Amino acid sequence: MFDKAITTDVIEDYKANTTANPIHSIVQKAIVNNGIEAVAMNQQSEVDMQFTFSNEIKTGDITNQKSSGRCWMFAGLNVLRKQVMTKCNLKTFELSQNYMLFYDKLEKANYFYENILDTLDVATDSRLIAWLLAGPLSDGGQWDMLVNIIEKYGVVPKWIMPETFHSSNTRTMTQLLTRKLRKDAAMLRRMAVNDVGIDELRIKKDVMLGEVYTVLCRCLGTPPEKFDFEYGDEDDKFSRKEGLTPKLFYSEYIDVPLTEYVSLINAPTQDKPYGCTYTVQRLGNVVGGRDVKYLNLPIEDLKKAAIAQLLNNEVVWFGCDVGKMLNRKLGIMDTNIYDYTAALGTDVELTKAEQLEYGDSLMTHAMVFTAVNIVDKKSVRWKVENSWGDKSGEKGWFIMSDKWFDKYMYQVVVNKKYLTEEQLSALELIPIELNPWDPMGSLAL
Repeated sequence: MFDKAITTDVIEDYKANTTANPIHSIVQKAIVNNGIEAVAMNQQSEVDMQFTFSNEIKTGDITNQKSSGRCWMFAGLNVLRKQVMTKCNLKTFELSQNYMLFYDKLEKANYFYENILDTLDVATDSRLIAWLLAGPLSDGGQWDMLVNIIEKYGVVPKWIMPETFHSSNTRTMTQLLTRKLRKDAAMLRRMAVNDVGIDELRIKKDVMLGEVYTVLCRCLGTPPEKFDFEYGDEDDKFSRKEGLTPKLFYSEYIDVPLTEYVSLINAPTQDKPYGCTYTVQRLGNVVGGRDVKYLNLPIEDLKKAAIAQLLNNEVVWFGCDVGKMLNRKLGIMDTNIYDYTAALGTDVELTKAEQLEYGDSLMTHAMVFTAVNIVDKKSVRWKVENSWGDKSGEKGWFIMSDKWFDKYMYQVVVNKKYLTEEQLSALELIPIELNPWDPMGSLAL
C-alpha cells in the first residue's frame, strides 16, 4: 500500500535515489551557481545556427515594441512597409505603430461594451463573463484584427504619429482603462437589471466610449486626419505629397490586397481535424469587421506555403511560442539549444498536441520571416525579423531551426495564391467555433 501523503520514509528514499547518482553532486553545484540554461546550453546549436541563407529578402531596420505587447502590430506593419520602401526607393521606413494602437484600443473598448450588452443575461460568475472581464484591452491581436484596423483607418508614417511614453509602456494606461471598462460593465448590467432598455444602454455606452477616446488622446496623442508625406530617397531625390488621408496613403503607397491573405495554423489536437476552418468566439476588435479565421493544416503545408511566398520575394507574418527553447542573447530558436533532460535528470518533453491540450504552450508572439535556407529542396533554418530592438540576437535578427518550426510554430499568414485547390476549397467551409479561451486565440490576449 502507498500513502496518499508524503512521509519522511518516502523522502528518505527520494534522497537516497538522488544522491546515488555519481554525477548528481557535480550537476547540482553547476546549476546552483550558474542556472539551468547555462548548464543545459548546447554549444553545437550555436555552431549549426549560422545567419546565412540561400533565399533572403532585404528589409528595413529592426523595430522595437519596447514595453508593450504589440508584436502582432509591429510584425504586420513590418510586412507592409516593404511596399513603401520599394515604391519610394528608401533604405528603411516605419509605419506608425502608435496610430494603429490608438484605434485598436478604441475599437476593442467598443467590442467589449457590445459583448457586455450581448451577455446581460449571463451570470457574472460564469466562465464567459470572467473571460470577457479578464483582459478586454490587452495589447495582443491577430492578423485579421490588423486587417480590420487598416481597412477602416488606414496607416500613416511613424513620424506623423510618433511613439509616446504610453505607446511604448502600455501597462499603466491599459490597467486604468481596463478598470474603467469593468466599472462601465458593472453599470450597464445594473441598469439592465433595473429594466433600462437597450436603446438607453447604448446611449450610455456612447458616453463611456467617448471617455475612452479622451483617455487615449491624452496618452497617445490625437490621430491625424490629413498630413503631408515628405521624404528623400536613396538617390537624394526629395518628394512631397500633400493632403493625404491615412486611407489614401495606404492605397497610394502600399495597396496590398489584405483580403487575399489567410491564416494557416498547425494544431494537431483531436478537437481540430486538419482541413477544417476555425474561428474563436468573441475574439476580435472591430464590431462588424472581419472575423478571425484559420485553416488547420499539417505543419509541412505551412512550410510549403511560407517558402513559396518567400521565394516570390514576399516576407511572411507568423505566430509562435517564442519563449520555448530560446536563447534571447544569441537570437537562437532551436529545439537542441538546451538539453534540459540531461541537466535535470528527468524527461520534460511533451508532444505538440500535449503542449496545447495541457497548457504548456500557446501562441505568445508574432514576427516575420525574411529568409529561409534550403538544402536538398528542404528548409533547414529560417531568418526572423523580431521587434525587440537591436540589443538581442544578431543586431535584432533571430534564427529558427526547422525542428523548432515543427514544434512551436502555430500560424503563418500567406497569400491564397500559394495554396492548393483542395486548401482553397477548405477555406470556404463554415468555420467551427472554438471557445474564447482556446489556445489558438492566445496571441490576441
